[in-house]
Amino acid sequence: MAVKEAKGLKVNYLIIFLSGLVLLISAVLVFLLIIRNIYGNYELKQILPTKENLKFLSDEKKGKAAILYSKYTEIMLPAGSTWIRDNVDTWKKFIKNAKMNYDVITDQNIELGEHFDYKLIVLPGSKSLSDKEIMQLKRYVENGGSIFVTGGPATYSDEGKWRGWDFFKELFGMNFNREIKPEESYKVHTLRGNLAITAQIPTGYTLKIATWDRPIYAEVLEPRTTQVSFWYDFRKEAGLVREEIQKSAGIAYGTYGKGRFVWYGFEINSVLGVQKDYIYFERLFNNSVNWLIYQPTAFVKDWPSSYEAALVFIPEITGQPENAYNVNNLFVNNQTPATFFVDQNTATKNPGLIRSLATKGSIGAVLDIGFLESQEDTINKLFSKEVQTSSLKYVVDTLGKISNSKIKAVMPLNGYYDDNTLQAMTTNDCEFLVTDSLTDRSVPEIRIRNNKPIMIITKTARDDYEVVRNYGLINTEFQRYTYEEDVDRVLFEGGLYVFKVHTDYQLQPQYSSVIRDVLNYAQSKKMWITSLRDLKTWWMRRQGVEVRYEARSKRRIAVELTNPRDERVDELVIQVNFNKRVKNVEVTSDIINTKIPKYKLVNDSQTIYFYLDRMEAHETRSLLVDFDNIEN
Repeated sequence: MAVKEAKGLKVNYLIIFLSGLVLLISAVLVFLLIIRNIYGNYELKQILPTKENLKFLSDEKKGKAAILYSKYTEIMLPAGSTWIRDNVDTWKKFIKNAKMNYDVITDQNIELGEHFDYKLIVLPGSKSLSDKEIMQLKRYVENGGSIFVTGGPATYSDEGKWRGWDFFKELFGMNFNREIKPEESYKVHTLRGNLAITAQIPTGYTLKIATWDRPIYAEVLEPRTTQVSFWYDFRKEAGLVREEIQKSAGIAYGTYGKGRFVWYGFEINSVLGVQKDYIYFERLFNNSVNWLIYQPTAFVKDWPSSYEAALVFIPEITGQPENAYNVNNLFVNNQTPATFFVDQNTATKNPGLIRSLATKGSIGAVLDIGFLESQEDTINKLFSKEVQTSSLKYVVDTLGKISNSKIKAVMPLNGYYDDNTLQAMTTNDCEFLVTDSLTDRSVPEIRIRNNKPIMIITKTARDDYEVVRNYGLINTEFQRYTYEEDVDRVLFEGGLYVFKVHTDYQLQPQYSSVIRDVLNYAQSKKMWITSLRDLKTWWMRRQGVEVRYEARSKRRIAVELTNPRDERVDELVIQVNFNKRVKNVEVTSDIINTKIPKYKLVNDSQTIYFYLDRMEAHETRSLLVDFDNIEN
């Protein structure tokens, strides 16, 4: 019987080719989808191995900072000076901490035009530059480069001859005013809040800057430059406040041509203080770098969306207590919230007045907790915890019975307080400490003691003891102007204006009309006039939300909003600065059922506001912000 030969399987090469092609296309699509999910919008030409992309990846300068070691400046210094070397070494640490790589370059590198490919040029204390360097640096910035500068750059030639401030004025749009003489060991330097480079730094924060390097006062002349800080200290210095602030800029940022700059009027080695000062300064530095290299910054806006600053009205019942009635017209329909502070003896003698005031606002206690001759004497001079606790209990109980209200606010008689004061307040269920002590910020601070939050509100402006008593201003026009100067200063900072008046001065019949004028002026300037309780409610929920952000690509920012508290928060505004102009913004989330908040693009399309109507306890929202770049 014949056996049939078995036939082998036929190979269809077309099917194999098509199947392979399908798999390849599928793999490419999956890859592109993964890239899209991680990095957001992109153009295909950005990820293809083109000659341009390969050149970018192989160029060692791209994405780097260049720190100038200016030999021309070093030659000017006394023999053996390590000033330039010390400055450059500090910049290396800060740039590295800002997650940038760097090269140290020379004057000759800039003169030969070898700096154009760097993302950022740093000029630390570069007082002496050649004419060729100046020309090359101006070309670099005009064509889109960014520079980070300290002190008075290029004020001397490469031969050490005085050149003047022309380069400073032309590039930065600022005018040099004066140097700070090193007669004082340090100078207080106040930062504005709610700016791209002061993100997540308390509004009105005061840095201490050593004066050995002669820091610089400057004045912003052009709208392309933004003033970030000022040297003027309202606590110690006289003069017209508006004018002094304008002429005492110490930090500024802005644009020149297509490029950007950040200028510090002091060397970064000059910053003094304790740990938190260095933490906030490093944050300022990193924000400055981010702005210069078009990376984002973000923060929770200090005040409700329609306001630029806030005001609390604090009348104190001292001599001539009956003058408190002179502000009755301010409290029609409770339009002006106020907390009236009074000591126990005055309240006991004027119970009818206190009960009347309690219907128009809240009552706070003035308490004697001891006296300080200086801040260093705190431990020895202020009363013990037991004495403060018992004294506060007696005063709170007495005022509560007279006013038929709960006493939640305390004002130390002589301004000072210590940790024993805070402990005594929590024992007696007090929530607010209002003090004339000076502080390092112009916004409230929350301290937690015995698991209870205490809001500390310190002096942020001149009161009538200074305006009427010390300055001797009896003309109401002069009084009004002086208060309004401080309103403008606090608005410039974006902080809290503490409007404190007394019955024996500003509340006198001939002066009391000024109070309404000042309140109307503040309201016209978008100041939030609020009560202590509403202020604390807002501030607690504002501080409760944490903001994290990350640039995923040139077209995507990831923003994470978290409410770690056990309570819901309402009506917050989150400000995310792209630090570049964008368009076609789209907000999504890679987590299902994430609620996308309302948002608005503002500030010449460089900033997005997120309006959160509410965030539940322990809620987290992960947002992806996609956009197209208008430039850069």
